[in-house]
Amino acid sequence: MVMEDADAPHHLLLLRNFMSQGVVHRQPVLFASPLKDPRAFLGTLPSPVSLSKEHRQRDTLVDHNQQDQEKGLRIAWQYKKYFGDQQSSQIHNRDVKQEFSNDFDLRKALERQHVQYIESMSIQDIPRLTILRDRCSNFLSGLPRSDGGNLSAGRIAIQSLCAPQCGYAEMDWDLVAFIRFLRSIIRSSNVVAVVTFPTSFLSPAFLKRWQHLADTLLSVRAIPDEDKDMAKLLTGYQDMLGLLHVHKVAHNNSQVPTVLEASTFSLKLQKRRSLVLERLNQAPVEASSGTSYSTSGTCSGPSKGSSLDF
Repeated sequence: MVMEDADAPHHLLLLRNFMSQGVVHRQPVLFASPLKDPRAFLGTLPSPVSLSKEHRQRDTLVDHNQQDQEKGLRIAWQYKKYFGDQQSSQIHNRDVKQEFSNDFDLRKALERQHVQYIESMSIQDIPRLTILRDRCSNFLSGLPRSDGGNLSAGRIAIQSLCAPQCGYAEMDWDLVAFIRFLRSIIRSSNVVAVVTFPTSFLSPAFLKRWQHLADTLLSVRAIPDEDKDMAKLLTGYQDMLGLLHVHKVAHNNSQVPTVLEASTFSLKLQKRRSLVLERLNQAPVEASSGTSYSTSGTCSGPSKGSSLDF
Protein backbone atom coordinates (compact mmCIF):
# COMPACT_ATOMS: atom_id res chain seq x y z
CA MET A 1 0.00 0.00 0.00
CA VAL A 2 1.23 3.46 -0.91
CA MET A 3 0.22 6.61 0.94
CA GLU A 4 -0.26 9.40 -1.58
CA ASP A 5 0.99 12.96 -1.33
CA ALA A 6 -1.57 15.69 -1.85
CA ASP A 7 1.02 18.02 -3.40
CA ALA A 8 2.37 15.74 -6.15
CA PRO A 9 1.16 12.65 -8.06
CA HIS A 10 4.32 10.62 -7.50
CA HIS A 11 2.25 7.54 -6.68
CA LEU A 12 1.16 7.45 -10.32
CA LEU A 13 4.77 6.90 -11.38
CA LEU A 14 4.93 3.79 -9.20
CA LEU A 15 1.61 2.53 -10.55
CA ARG A 16 2.67 3.03 -14.16
CA ASN A 17 5.91 1.12 -13.71
CA PHE A 18 4.12 -1.64 -11.80
CA MET A 19 1.53 -2.14 -14.52
CA SER A 20 3.97 -1.85 -17.43
CA GLN A 21 6.20 -4.43 -15.84
CA GLY A 22 3.31 -6.87 -15.69
CA VAL A 23 2.34 -6.24 -19.31
CA VAL A 24 5.90 -6.72 -20.56
CA HIS A 25 6.17 -10.03 -18.70
CA ARG A 26 2.81 -11.16 -20.09
CA GLN A 27 1.14 -11.19 -16.68
CA PRO A 28 -2.61 -10.45 -16.37
CA VAL A 29 -3.28 -7.00 -14.91
CA LEU A 30 -6.43 -5.61 -13.30
CA PHE A 31 -6.64 -1.83 -12.90
CA ALA A 32 -9.28 -0.07 -10.78
CA SER A 33 -9.39 3.72 -10.71
CA PRO A 34 -11.74 6.50 -9.56
CA LEU A 35 -11.42 8.01 -13.03
CA LYS A 36 -14.52 7.92 -15.16
CA ASP A 37 -12.51 6.47 -18.05
CA PRO A 38 -9.67 4.30 -16.71
CA ARG A 39 -8.64 3.33 -20.25
CA ALA A 40 -7.34 6.86 -20.74
CA PHE A 41 -4.81 6.30 -17.95
CA LEU A 42 -3.58 3.14 -19.66
CA GLY A 43 -2.41 5.28 -22.56
CA THR A 44 0.23 6.82 -20.27
CA LEU A 45 1.95 3.54 -19.37
CA PRO A 46 5.66 3.72 -20.22
CA SER A 47 7.38 1.49 -22.73
CA PRO A 48 10.51 -0.56 -21.96
CA VAL A 49 13.80 1.18 -22.61
CA SER A 50 15.65 -0.22 -25.60
CA LEU A 51 19.34 -0.94 -25.22
CA SER A 52 21.53 1.91 -26.34
CA LYS A 53 24.46 1.54 -28.70
CA GLU A 54 26.93 1.76 -25.81
CA HIS A 55 25.18 -1.04 -23.91
CA ARG A 56 25.12 -3.26 -26.98
CA GLN A 57 28.82 -2.72 -27.59
CA ARG A 58 29.59 -3.44 -23.95
CA ASP A 59 27.54 -6.65 -23.99
CA THR A 60 29.27 -7.74 -27.18
CA LEU A 61 32.68 -7.09 -25.61
CA VAL A 62 31.75 -9.13 -22.54
CA ASP A 63 30.58 -12.00 -24.76
CA HIS A 64 33.83 -11.96 -26.70
CA ASN A 65 35.91 -12.03 -23.50
CA GLN A 66 33.86 -14.92 -22.17
CA GLN A 67 34.24 -16.80 -25.43
CA ASP A 68 38.02 -16.33 -25.35
CA GLN A 69 38.18 -17.79 -21.85
CA GLU A 70 36.08 -20.76 -22.88
CA LYS A 71 38.33 -21.40 -25.87
CA GLY A 72 41.31 -21.78 -23.57
CA LEU A 73 39.52 -24.37 -21.46
CA ARG A 74 38.19 -26.51 -24.31
CA ILE A 75 40.41 -29.16 -25.87
CA ALA A 76 38.62 -29.30 -29.19
CA TRP A 77 38.86 -25.58 -29.80
CA GLN A 78 38.28 -25.97 -33.53
CA TYR A 79 34.66 -27.00 -32.88
CA LYS A 80 34.23 -23.92 -30.76
CA LYS A 81 35.36 -21.83 -33.70
CA TYR A 82 32.53 -23.04 -35.90
CA PHE A 83 29.71 -23.72 -33.45
CA GLY A 84 30.52 -22.00 -30.17
CA ASP A 85 30.03 -18.43 -31.35
CA GLN A 86 26.62 -19.15 -32.80
CA GLN A 87 25.45 -21.07 -29.73
CA SER A 88 26.70 -18.37 -27.37
CA SER A 89 24.90 -15.66 -29.30
CA GLN A 90 21.68 -17.69 -29.28
CA ILE A 91 21.92 -18.25 -25.53
CA HIS A 92 22.63 -14.56 -24.98
CA ASN A 93 19.66 -13.48 -27.07
CA ARG A 94 17.42 -15.94 -25.29
CA ASP A 95 18.50 -14.60 -21.89
CA VAL A 96 17.92 -11.02 -22.98
CA LYS A 97 14.34 -11.81 -24.04
CA GLN A 98 13.60 -13.48 -20.70
CA GLU A 99 15.37 -10.86 -18.58
CA PHE A 100 13.36 -9.19 -15.82
CA SER A 101 12.56 -5.71 -17.10
CA ASN A 102 12.55 -2.83 -14.66
CA ASP A 103 13.63 0.07 -16.87
CA PHE A 104 10.91 2.02 -18.67
CA ASP A 105 10.89 5.16 -20.78
CA LEU A 106 8.32 7.60 -19.41
CA ARG A 107 8.45 9.63 -22.62
CA LYS A 108 7.35 6.71 -24.80
CA ALA A 109 3.92 5.16 -24.34
CA LEU A 110 3.35 1.43 -24.35
CA GLU A 111 2.02 -0.01 -27.59
CA ARG A 112 -1.74 -0.16 -27.83
CA GLN A 113 -1.75 -3.85 -28.70
CA HIS A 114 -0.30 -4.59 -25.24
CA VAL A 115 -2.57 -2.20 -23.34
CA GLN A 116 -5.76 -3.77 -24.66
CA TYR A 117 -5.18 -6.90 -22.60
CA ILE A 118 -5.38 -4.99 -19.29
CA GLU A 119 -8.68 -5.30 -17.46
CA SER A 120 -9.88 -1.95 -16.16
CA MET A 121 -12.85 -0.73 -14.17
CA SER A 122 -14.03 2.55 -12.70
CA ILE A 123 -14.85 2.65 -8.99
CA GLN A 124 -16.43 6.07 -9.28
CA ASP A 125 -20.02 5.00 -9.85
CA ILE A 126 -20.19 1.68 -8.02
CA PRO A 127 -22.48 1.95 -4.95
CA ARG A 128 -21.00 -1.00 -3.04
CA LEU A 129 -17.53 -2.39 -2.57
CA THR A 130 -18.85 -5.88 -3.19
CA ILE A 131 -18.73 -5.09 -6.92
CA LEU A 132 -15.00 -4.43 -6.70
CA ARG A 133 -14.59 -7.51 -4.55
CA ASP A 134 -16.39 -9.72 -7.07
CA ARG A 135 -14.31 -8.27 -9.89
CA CYS A 136 -11.11 -9.17 -8.06
CA SER A 137 -12.42 -12.69 -7.42
CA ASN A 138 -13.31 -13.17 -11.08
CA PHE A 139 -9.90 -11.88 -12.11
CA LEU A 140 -8.26 -14.34 -9.75
CA SER A 141 -10.32 -17.28 -10.99
CA GLY A 142 -9.37 -16.50 -14.59
CA LEU A 143 -5.63 -16.75 -14.01
CA PRO A 144 -3.90 -19.72 -15.68
CA ARG A 145 -2.61 -22.27 -13.18
CA SER A 146 -0.75 -24.68 -15.45
CA ASP A 147 2.97 -23.96 -15.46
CA GLY A 148 3.48 -21.89 -12.31
CA GLY A 149 5.73 -19.44 -14.16
CA ASN A 150 5.25 -15.83 -15.15
CA LEU A 151 2.02 -16.60 -17.00
CA SER A 152 0.30 -17.78 -13.83
CA ALA A 153 1.07 -14.60 -11.86
CA GLY A 154 -1.34 -11.70 -11.71
CA ARG A 155 -1.21 -8.04 -10.73
CA ILE A 156 -3.92 -5.84 -9.22
CA ALA A 157 -3.48 -2.06 -9.23
CA ILE A 158 -5.99 0.12 -7.37
CA GLN A 159 -5.63 3.88 -7.57
CA SER A 160 -6.86 6.21 -4.79
CA LEU A 161 -9.13 3.72 -3.05
CA CYS A 162 -10.79 6.25 -0.72
CA ALA A 163 -10.90 9.21 -3.11
CA PRO A 164 -13.88 11.60 -2.67
CA GLN A 165 -15.33 10.82 -6.11
CA CYS A 166 -15.77 7.19 -5.07
CA GLY A 167 -18.38 8.11 -2.46
CA TYR A 168 -16.95 5.93 0.31
CA ALA A 169 -17.03 8.61 3.01
CA GLU A 170 -19.36 6.62 5.28
CA MET A 171 -18.05 3.17 4.40
CA ASP A 172 -14.96 3.03 6.60
CA TRP A 173 -15.58 -0.47 7.90
CA ASP A 174 -16.47 -1.71 4.43
CA LEU A 175 -13.10 -0.45 3.20
CA VAL A 176 -11.33 -2.24 6.03
CA ALA A 177 -13.19 -5.45 5.16
CA PHE A 178 -12.20 -5.10 1.50
CA ILE A 179 -8.53 -4.64 2.39
CA ARG A 180 -8.68 -7.76 4.53
CA PHE A 181 -10.28 -9.66 1.67
CA LEU A 182 -7.62 -8.45 -0.77
CA ARG A 183 -4.91 -9.42 1.65
CA SER A 184 -6.36 -12.92 2.07
CA ILE A 185 -6.60 -13.69 -1.65
CA ILE A 186 -3.05 -12.45 -2.21
CA ARG A 187 -1.65 -14.78 0.42
CA SER A 188 -3.54 -17.78 -0.95
CA SER A 189 -2.73 -17.23 -4.64
CA ASN A 190 0.01 -16.09 -6.98
CA VAL A 191 -1.11 -12.45 -7.08
CA VAL A 192 0.45 -9.17 -6.01
CA ALA A 193 -1.48 -5.93 -5.50
CA VAL A 194 -0.57 -2.26 -5.17
CA VAL A 195 -3.14 0.04 -3.57
CA THR A 196 -2.66 3.80 -3.32
CA PHE A 197 -4.81 5.96 -1.07
CA PRO A 198 -4.92 9.63 0.01
CA THR A 199 -4.38 9.90 3.74
CA SER A 200 -6.19 13.23 4.14
CA PHE A 201 -9.62 11.64 3.64
CA LEU A 202 -9.22 9.08 6.43
CA SER A 203 -9.66 9.62 10.13
CA PRO A 204 -6.56 9.02 12.27
CA ALA A 205 -8.06 5.83 13.71
CA PHE A 206 -8.85 4.27 10.33
CA LEU A 207 -5.55 5.46 8.90
CA LYS A 208 -3.79 3.42 11.60
CA ARG A 209 -5.94 0.41 10.75
CA TRP A 210 -5.01 0.67 7.09
CA GLN A 211 -1.33 0.92 7.96
CA HIS A 212 -1.50 -2.20 10.13
CA LEU A 213 -3.35 -4.16 7.45
CA ALA A 214 -0.73 -3.42 4.78
CA ASP A 215 1.93 -6.07 4.23
CA THR A 216 4.28 -3.47 2.77
CA LEU A 217 3.66 0.20 3.52
CA LEU A 218 5.22 3.01 1.48
CA SER A 219 4.70 6.74 1.29
CA VAL A 220 5.72 9.32 -1.29
CA ARG A 221 6.39 12.96 -0.58
CA ALA A 222 7.16 15.93 -2.76
CA ILE A 223 10.14 18.14 -2.09
CA PRO A 224 10.26 21.91 -2.59
CA ASP A 225 11.96 23.13 -5.72
CA GLU A 226 14.20 25.65 -4.00
CA ASP A 227 15.27 24.53 -0.56
CA LYS A 228 18.81 25.72 0.07
CA ASP A 229 19.18 23.77 3.29
CA MET A 230 18.19 20.48 1.65
CA ALA A 231 20.38 21.23 -1.36
CA LYS A 232 23.40 21.59 0.92
CA LEU A 233 22.54 18.47 2.88
CA LEU A 234 21.87 16.00 0.04
CA THR A 235 23.83 15.27 -3.12
CA GLY A 236 21.91 15.41 -6.38
CA TYR A 237 19.07 17.37 -4.81
CA GLN A 238 18.36 19.24 -8.04
CA ASP A 239 17.63 15.96 -9.86
CA MET A 240 15.17 14.65 -7.27
CA LEU A 241 11.45 14.50 -7.96
CA GLY A 242 10.44 13.42 -4.49
CA LEU A 243 11.10 11.02 -1.65
CA LEU A 244 9.90 7.47 -1.05
CA HIS A 245 9.79 6.25 2.54
CA VAL A 246 9.53 2.58 3.48
CA HIS A 247 7.49 2.24 6.67
CA LYS A 248 7.05 -1.53 6.69
CA VAL A 249 8.23 -4.50 4.65
CA ALA A 250 6.34 -7.78 4.37
CA HIS A 251 7.82 -10.63 6.43
CA ASN A 252 5.34 -13.46 5.99
CA ASN A 253 6.03 -16.75 7.77
CA SER A 254 8.67 -15.07 9.91
CA GLN A 255 8.70 -13.72 13.44
CA VAL A 256 11.69 -11.48 12.80
CA PRO A 257 10.96 -8.16 11.08
CA THR A 258 13.06 -7.10 8.14
CA VAL A 259 15.60 -4.41 9.01
CA LEU A 260 16.52 -2.28 6.01
CA GLU A 261 19.82 -0.53 5.55
CA ALA A 262 17.94 2.55 4.37
CA SER A 263 14.28 3.49 4.72
CA THR A 264 14.19 6.67 2.63
CA PHE A 265 14.97 6.81 -1.08
CA SER A 266 14.95 9.56 -3.65
CA LEU A 267 12.83 9.46 -6.80
CA LYS A 268 14.88 10.55 -9.79
CA LEU A 269 14.58 10.56 -13.55
CA GLN A 270 17.61 9.00 -15.18
CA LYS A 271 18.38 10.80 -18.43
CA ARG A 272 14.96 12.47 -18.03
CA ARG A 273 13.14 9.31 -19.00
CA SER A 274 13.55 6.42 -16.52
CA LEU A 275 12.37 6.38 -12.93
CA VAL A 276 15.07 5.23 -10.50
CA LEU A 277 15.25 4.89 -6.72
CA GLU A 278 18.47 5.88 -5.00
CA ARG A 279 19.59 5.95 -1.41
CA LEU A 280 20.02 9.38 0.07
CA ASN A 281 23.65 10.47 0.16
CA GLN A 282 24.76 13.25 2.45
CA ALA A 283 26.69 15.98 0.74
CA PRO A 284 30.29 16.53 1.91
CA VAL A 285 30.75 19.39 4.34
CA GLU A 286 32.94 22.18 3.07
CA ALA A 287 36.04 23.02 5.07
CA SER A 288 35.04 26.67 5.32
CA SER A 289 31.73 25.82 6.99
CA GLY A 290 33.27 24.60 10.26
CA THR A 291 36.35 23.50 12.14
CA SER A 292 35.66 19.78 11.97
CA TYR A 293 38.06 19.20 9.09
CA SER A 294 40.93 21.00 10.74
CA THR A 295 40.40 18.99 13.91
CA SER A 296 40.39 15.71 12.03
CA GLY A 297 43.48 16.77 10.16
CA THR A 298 45.30 17.36 13.44
CA CYS A 299 44.26 13.93 14.70
CA SER A 300 45.35 12.08 11.59
CA GLY A 301 48.62 13.74 10.82
CA PRO A 302 50.23 16.21 13.22
CA SER A 303 53.05 18.28 11.83
CA LYS A 304 54.95 18.62 15.11
CA GLY A 305 55.00 17.09 18.55
CA SER A 306 54.40 13.55 19.62
CA SER A 307 52.85 10.81 17.51
CA LEU A 308 49.67 10.99 19.62
CA ASP A 309 48.84 14.66 19.35
CA PHE A 310 45.13 15.23 19.95
